[in-house]
Amino acid sequence: MAKDPVLTFTDRGIYCPAGDFFIDPWRPVDQALITHGHSDHARWGHRRYLATHQALPVMRHRLGQIEAQGIAYGESLRIGGVTVSFHPAGHIPGSAQIAVERSGEVWVVSGDYKVEPDGLAEAFAPVPCHAFISECTFGLPVFRWRPQAVVMNEVTDWWAANAAAGKVSILGAYSLGKAQRLLAGVGAVGPILTHGAVEQVNEILRNQGYDLPATIRAGQGVDGRTHPGALVIAPPSALGSAWARKFGPAEEAFASGWMAVRGIRRRRALGTGFVVSDHADFPGLLSAIRATGCERVFVTHGYTAPFRRFLAEQGYDAVIVATEYGEEPEEPVETIES
Repeated sequence: MAKDPVLTFTDRGIYCPAGDFFIDPWRPVDQALITHGHSDHARWGHRRYLATHQALPVMRHRLGQIEAQGIAYGESLRIGGVTVSFHPAGHIPGSAQIAVERSGEVWVVSGDYKVEPDGLAEAFAPVPCHAFISECTFGLPVFRWRPQAVVMNEVTDWWAANAAAGKVSILGAYSLGKAQRLLAGVGAVGPILTHGAVEQVNEILRNQGYDLPATIRAGQGVDGRTHPGALVIAPPSALGSAWARKFGPAEEAFASGWMAVRGIRRRRALGTGFVVSDHADFPGLLSAIRATGCERVFVTHGYTAPFRRFLAEQGYDAVIVATEYGEEPEEPVETIES
């Protein structure tokens, strides 16, 4: 490898000295390359943004008026002394890994990713590289996801049983990515209602050509009485709220990878939790890293210490890097419509 690293790690984010840009910075910078539109990666306040064409509409919706340039998957762009390209990460629609090449040396920043295709997000594509900067949100062997089709059938059966009992089904899911993945994956039982935060994202993605089933925005005159047996998809913070109680008799559930941990499910006082994650599980992380052929791995957020140790035992030069990434923050209860 070259003596000077292609990317460095600073208190503002991942920095490329030869290109004078940052990737997913958490402090305001002049030039920010963004992996995807979740708010822990795409933050307000940068002077210029670069992201995939598919990610930009949601970013503009969330960040407001920004100076931004779009780039196609696989397109190469010269910035200063390096060449950058964006490659599908499989995390949510428009998400990307960002490859940075200098004099034949390639470093890849994964952002967030999952390796199982979900039929909605652009499927993960491994990028050969020398160094891979990887999340490890679920970097413990206990996290092993079942096939998506199996879980979606369980969600559909839960919805059908609730509808047969005269109840509405309220499913908590993050409004960007998880909600649309559930919409695209569940079976047809009855009408689907959505919280306004979810429906705004639905409209943006539909306008881009993503295939989503018909949904109805919940609100005045649209509830469990007008649409009996409906499935309601809303941000997690809506569960147990006054907004949710307006639907009448209902069952609630939460869709998240964290539902694999019984203690977390108990603390949320949820009887039903579906293990659905937009992040790679432990085998997925390992398969993605192996597929790159990399020599060095930088682990950024999640179970960094145990995952780094495991990688070191497998012969990788593995290092922990402190970042300010995490789970997609929930919409606060105060923003939930009355």
